[in-house]
Amino acid sequence: MRLSARVDYALRAAAELAAVDSSAVAGGAAAGRSRPVTAEQIARAQDIPPKFLESILLQLRRGGIVHAQRGPEGGYWLARPASEISLAEVIRVIDGPLAHVRGQRPEQLGYQGAARALQEVWIALRASEREILELVTVADVASGTLPDRVNELAADPSAWS
Repeated sequence: MRLSARVDYALRAAAELAAVDSSAVAGGAAAGRSRPVTAEQIARAQDIPPKFLESILLQLRRGGIVHAQRGPEGGYWLARPASEISLAEVIRVIDGPLAHVRGQRPEQLGYQGAARALQEVWIALRASEREILELVTVADVASGTLPDRVNELAADPSAWS
């Protein structure tokens, strides 16, 4: 699986906003609307090129992941609780559907003869990606507390090579 830099930065920005949200909630602020965080603050915290981040945040806003406010008190915040935003949702907003082969959905491919089973392999791959990416939320990433299934898979030494 290859993730674009846009997706990597979008996930990191969402996690940064979730961390701000959770610290605001711990400090007594309402969930889902902490103080807005500027793009510069997110870029600095995650070492993301600021101009690139601005276009990513615009996509996330259009996709319903974040809200934005202009002005001196402006910035970005998550549109919903971080626990309701899956990694898969962020990826789809930035890069579109999961697991394409040559730009096509696996079920649209037509393999012949000895390669016929590849279609099922691509569909199974997409299903396994989706299983993990739908399971993990932005809140999980921000808190560092991943679901048991993810921890089990990551604990396997062969997963790291």
